[in-house]
Amino acid sequence: MNCGVELEKSCSTWNSDEGENVLGTIVNSLAIVGGALVGILFGKALPEKIKKTVIQGIGLAVILIGLRMALTTNNPLVVIGSLVLGGIIGEWIDIEDKLQQLGKWLESKFAKGGNGNFTKGFVSSSLMFCVGAMAIMGALESGLKGVHDTLYAKSMLDGITSIVLASSMGIGVLVSAVPVFLYQGGITISAALLQGFLSDPVIAEMSATGGLLIVGIGLNILEIKEIKVGNLLPAIFVAVPITMLLAQMA
Repeated sequence: MNCGVELEKSCSTWNSDEGENVLGTIVNSLAIVGGALVGILFGKALPEKIKKTVIQGIGLAVILIGLRMALTTNNPLVVIGSLVLGGIIGEWIDIEDKLQQLGKWLESKFAKGGNGNFTKGFVSSSLMFCVGAMAIMGALESGLKGVHDTLYAKSMLDGITSIVLASSMGIGVLVSAVPVFLYQGGITISAALLQGFLSDPVIAEMSATGGLLIVGIGLNILEIKEIKVGNLLPAIFVAVPITMLLAQMA
C-alpha cells in the first residue's frame, strides 16, 4: 500500500468535510460561551436542585449514547480483550492520577500571578472541560466517524457547568472556550487524517470500546460507581492491533 497515496486521500477527505468534522467541537465551545454568559447575568438566580436534576438527566443520556456505540461491535471478544489489556496499561501508567497532577500543576503555575477571578475561572474551567475521557472520546468519535453525539452530550454538561462556574468566577470561564476548541479540534483533525489508514472494522471496534468507556462516564456523572475511565483510555487504541490480528487469523 502506498502511504503517500493514503495520506493524500486522508487529507482530501479532511478538506472536504472539515466543517462537519469539527461541528461537535464548535457546538461544545459555543455551549461554554452561552453557559458562561447566562452564569454571569443570571447564574445566582438558578436553584441548585434544577442544576442537579438537569445534570442527572444528561448522565442518563450519556449512558444511552455509550450503550448505542458499544452495541456496534462485531466481536465482543475484541472489546473485552481491549478493556483488559488497556486497563492493565492504564493502571500501570496511572493515567487518571497523571491527568489530575497535570491539572493541579497547571493551576498552581497560572493562578499565581494572574488577574484574580479571571485567571482562576479560566484555568479551572479549561482544565475541567479538557482533562477528561469524554473530551478525548468525543473528539475521536467526531474525527473517525463524523458522529458528534458524545460531544453534544458534553456540550450540555459543559454549558450547565459554565453557568455554575461563571456565576462566581466571571468572564474567565467564557474565555476557556478557546483552549477547548483548540484541544478537541486538534484531536478531531488528527483522527480524521488517521481515518484513511484504518479499516471500517477497526474503527467499529474502537468506537464500541470507547462506547463502554462513555457508559463509565455516565455512571460517574450519576455517582453510581466511581470508575477510573482515564486509566481505561488505552483500550481504544489496543482495539486496533487486536482487530487486525483477528482479521489476519481469519
